[in-house]
Amino acid sequence: MSAGSTSLLFVHGYWHGSWCWNEVIAQVAGAGRLALAVDMAGHGLRARRPECLTRRPYDSEALATEVSPVADVDLDQAGDLLISQIRQLGRGGPVTVVAHSMGGTVLTRAVQQAPELVAHAVYLTAFMPASGVPAIAYAQMPENAGELVAPSVRADPAAIGAVRLDLASDDVGYRQQLRDAFFGDVAPAVADAAIGLLTPDAPVGIALGATTLTHDGWGSTPRTYVTCARDMTVRPALQQKFIADADAAFPDNPTSVIALDSSHSPFLSMPGQVADLVAKLD
Repeated sequence: MSAGSTSLLFVHGYWHGSWCWNEVIAQVAGAGRLALAVDMAGHGLRARRPECLTRRPYDSEALATEVSPVADVDLDQAGDLLISQIRQLGRGGPVTVVAHSMGGTVLTRAVQQAPELVAHAVYLTAFMPASGVPAIAYAQMPENAGELVAPSVRADPAAIGAVRLDLASDDVGYRQQLRDAFFGDVAPAVADAAIGLLTPDAPVGIALGATTLTHDGWGSTPRTYVTCARDMTVRPALQQKFIADADAAFPDNPTSVIALDSSHSPFLSMPGQVADLVAKLD
């Protein structure tokens, strides 16, 4: 593993936390690269759980109606937090940022607002929305047909302010659907452990926000997209659309593409390969 020179900052996606990058960071750091994983706004140590999931007796109606405690988190807040995290790691200098899934939307906002802080933007099967287009619009496009997240959502995001999963469910079929959506090629025991670490509510405001992209902002920053061929959350056709839309808007700064034969979570199924490819990027 030949390492690049800039520090690496890792951003997770919806429902996850900085924990999901542990295996990748261990290998990157072992190769001599400074690396840090952070929690996105409304996630990890910044997450808040709805009372209905722990209240007994269990109330299925409350699951669908209780307003989320992270309903006030939006893309503005998430972007500002990520910029502060990048600045702290880089001490004002540029950092290579790797974002997964919905974390890509937050990375795009951060790069547009502070391009001087990001040496390289890496999208690992992540949302990489075009100028002025919210991530939620992409999630509903025909290119994302067959994804398994929407069927797993257990409340109207517009009503509760979050995209809610029923992580306490004892329904065998539902839990298998979660495994298939996020961890299709991950060892079953690891997948179950990861589901236990997910946060039930992901702030819908992050997906509803949009960023206006400019040539001297996001369009000026080197970017790499890592595709995942067996992804059931961000489908391969949608990944290709992100790349095509970006290259059409900024043809002078084309997207570099790296392909992985993995599910939505290669940081768990093939952490060595993920560590190797990101460690080589400056």
